[in-house]
Amino acid sequence: MNDHADTTPAALTALYPMLAALGDTEREEVLARESRRVQVGAGTLLFEEGTPCQGFPMVLAGSVRVARGSPGGRSLELYRVTPGELCVVSASCLFGHAALAAHGQATEVTDLVMLSPAGFERWAGNAGFRRYVFGTFADRLADLMALAEAVAFQRLDQRLAHALLGRGAVVRATHQALADELGTVREIVSRLLKRFERAGWIAVSRERIDVLDSRALRAAAEGGALPPAPPLPPAV
Repeated sequence: MNDHADTTPAALTALYPMLAALGDTEREEVLARESRRVQVGAGTLLFEEGTPCQGFPMVLAGSVRVARGSPGGRSLELYRVTPGELCVVSASCLFGHAALAAHGQATEVTDLVMLSPAGFERWAGNAGFRRYVFGTFADRLADLMALAEAVAFQRLDQRLAHALLGRGAVVRATHQALADELGTVREIVSRLLKRFERAGWIAVSRERIDVLDSRALRAAAEGGALPPAPPLPPAV
């Protein structure tokens, strides 16, 4: 039973308009019997790669980072689930009765409704809800194809420059978080950030990067020249 049963239907329908097609009875019965509303802190693992899907997350506030890991401990961010968006990895697992193909972790304090597999199956019987989920699959597939193209064909400096853009004048992220997002290791990201800083494009401090020259970063993201590497120390 929901702790917030009085507010959950209205809050969800405002963010996920397709739920209105379910009808009040079907929507609210499932929310009352087959869901729970939870708030988790940053870094909380919501679902784990290779395990059965225990629920379908619907985000009310915050963000969930969905990523795929490697045996060496590295991970590549596939997408983020923000309020009003659906997690296609969870949907795919529930539709196909297969193990999860990625893990999901809250990036900040996140308020969400976890729909049980039985609740998801009931809603998926509604044609309007099902069309919306499959439409989300199409959008995410396009995003993942763009990600695969970037990983395969773009230099890492281009991808890092692109990752620093569009987040405002101040990017609050650790070097490790950027490395995870780009699917590489922290040492390489730190080296590239140092080059960007020496060129005057950014200023780096603890868990903070100030963007000083967005035009230069944009040029680098589009394949422009990278600033020169620092000179090697003189031989002793």
